[in-house]
Amino acid sequence: MFQQSALSQNLLFLALIAVWGYFLLIRPQRQQQKKFKEMMANLKKNDEVVTTSGIHGTVAIIKEKTIVVRVDEGCRIEFDRESIASVKVSEAKVEVVK
Repeated sequence: MFQQSALSQNLLFLALIAVWGYFLLIRPQRQQQKKFKEMMANLKKNDEVVTTSGIHGTVAIIKEKTIVVRVDEGCRIEFDRESIASVKVSEAKVEVVK
């Protein structure tokens, strides 16, 4: 009887560790991947982006596997889609009416 109780306690402990690991490691990574795919799907021309190397620019052309980013007037660089780290959210300016 004691061996069976100890075995069930060990299995319960291992199950709790597995659940803890899922919520601590696997789930956040999947959510991050989902957000990245959504960001790439919603990427459009004239969006301001930041690359993984820290280059800031504006999307000029979107191709199947690459994106052309306008860095300055007359300067365009082509990046892989995976090298886009984030899309800047343009904030609407609020005017104060007096």
